[in-house]
Amino acid sequence: MIPYHQMTLADVFTETQEIFEADKPEFLKLLESTINLSELIPVSFRNHFYASTGRPREYSLTSLLWALIIQRIFSIPTDSLLLTFLEYSKDLREFCGFAKVPDASKITRFKQEFIDDLQMFFDRLVDLTEPILQEIDPEKASMSVFDTTGLEAYVTENNPKYANQKIRQLKAWAKSMGFDKSYDPYKAAYGSMPTHASADAEIKQQYLNGHFCYAYKAGVLTNGLGIIRAIEFYDKDYFASHPEIERYKKTDAPDEDKSVGDARLVLPLLKDFFRKHPLINPKTFLGDAAFDSIEIYKALLTGDAFGCCPDGKPRIFEKAYIPLRSGLKLTDPDYTINENGIPCCPHDPTLPMKPEGNTSHLRCGLKTFKFVCPKMSWDKCEDGRYHRICHCEDPCTNSTCGRMVYLYPEKDLRRCPGVIRGTEEWESTYKIRTSVERSINHIKDSFCLGDRKTQNAKTLHADLLLAGITQLITVVVADRIHKPEYFRSLKRLIA
Repeated sequence: MIPYHQMTLADVFTETQEIFEADKPEFLKLLESTINLSELIPVSFRNHFYASTGRPREYSLTSLLWALIIQRIFSIPTDSLLLTFLEYSKDLREFCGFAKVPDASKITRFKQEFIDDLQMFFDRLVDLTEPILQEIDPEKASMSVFDTTGLEAYVTENNPKYANQKIRQLKAWAKSMGFDKSYDPYKAAYGSMPTHASADAEIKQQYLNGHFCYAYKAGVLTNGLGIIRAIEFYDKDYFASHPEIERYKKTDAPDEDKSVGDARLVLPLLKDFFRKHPLINPKTFLGDAAFDSIEIYKALLTGDAFGCCPDGKPRIFEKAYIPLRSGLKLTDPDYTINENGIPCCPHDPTLPMKPEGNTSHLRCGLKTFKFVCPKMSWDKCEDGRYHRICHCEDPCTNSTCGRMVYLYPEKDLRRCPGVIRGTEEWESTYKIRTSVERSINHIKDSFCLGDRKTQNAKTLHADLLLAGITQLITVVVADRIHKPEYFRSLKRLIA
């Protein structure tokens, strides 16, 4: 006879809870077990959110943040679609902690009212993830890579027909006037378009990835791993707080405008970054040719533009990987230099001299780069030792070692930005610069930031910060499950 067991209310509750836990999606259980969002949120953010308003908060801070983070992890493009997911997914709703689904206006107001708090939350996650990234790859984690991007606004001027119509008109006009091929209708169209959108003067005309658009401009600083370290949204409030940034007038050259615009923004961003994160001390800077200016080299490699490290020493970069926008000028009449700033043989300008490492054995401690004759080799001599022997048929010096040239970086930072241009080290390291472009593409595509249908600057600014927060939350999750290969994306875990 089968024995019967009288179930108590506690047994029924326990069994129901086990069924619920077993049925919950694995990814949500993973987030629940690895991330306690309350521990990560700054106290000031919590105090500001729960400050007395005359009525209690209907939705908790962690509920709203989890919903917006989940939106980006799952690549949900719009807030309205996020609310639809919450409406029909009990698991997702209970994970976020919603007793009922908020309306769209509540999400929008949260973004606009707590931008400064979202910035502080992002900055705290930057400090939290720095040791994790240093453990993954110390060399790449000690790099700083900067680039700017545009967040296209939902305005009439971004309709493709708007620019195409002007380009077609200019092409037809050029043909009727008999202009030659040197006439560029695209540059002419760029010059004839208004500098900003009619809906908002802060939505500036830009030339991004080969097409015209009207967008808000933002700056992104990543490390060599492609993880965001700093975000700046270049609106009127930012320029008001940085009066040292010079304004510039639009020209008829879109590429030139972008270069000038980027060059004036990098140093203020780095100064703000080091002020917020004094313990982070990157050693290598990577940027495109827009930053090829003496002012930027001096700030990066010498002086005290970024203040001092905790040990009291000036905060400077050891190397700056920046391509040249224009050729280097000859500074020594005895030899020529190539496009990479490497000395060439005095008798054959096409033959670069060989670099022989860098030293700092001078009494003053300054770093020097040494170059030797390209036809020199180390040969074993009668004394049994190896010596430098020049095998040139027409030597330019009486020395048996051949010609030697020493370069002093502090005298010409463009030529010697801490590393020799054109070498294998330069080529292999500079390829890492694409990490910032991949990161920007990731937050635009995977986090659906590139197709937001809004004109509001505060909403776009908040969306940009939430994208950075989501990426850093991903790093924390990957570290806590001991799977560093997922630190860029958790999409494979969802699948």
